[in-house]
Amino acid sequence: QVQRVESGGGSVQAGGSLRLSCAVSGYTYKSSCMGWFRQAPGNEREWVAHIYTSDGRTYYANSVKGRFTISQDNAKNTLYLQMNNLKPEDTAMYYCAAGRPRCYVTNNVDYWGQGTQVTVSS
Repeated sequence: QVQRVESGGGSVQAGGSLRLSCAVSGYTYKSSCMGWFRQAPGNEREWVAHIYTSDGRTYYANSVKGRFTISQDNAKNTLYLQMNNLKPEDTAMYYCAAGRPRCYVTNNVDYWGQGTQVTVSS
């Protein structure tokens, strides 16, 4: 059975940092593509970043480029999202995701985490 456990969310002031973790067991970690999405109230779920597990290539949404870093720890089967210089507009529920290539498209996501809330105050 696939299990995904997210942690690291919380409340910070603008300019602060948080690191999200997604510990994965089972088949999910062998997915070719893993990533992070976020969803603010009233908005659609949007892609934030993804990584190809075979070679570590990373991709970022323009809104987070230069501030967020996605990484993986293969030994721990864990996906991370380091978020620096946080802004109020980063406030959302953050979800880890795993799936097929081009998993920045939700249709290519096969597994979702349960979500962790990030709140940034000004």
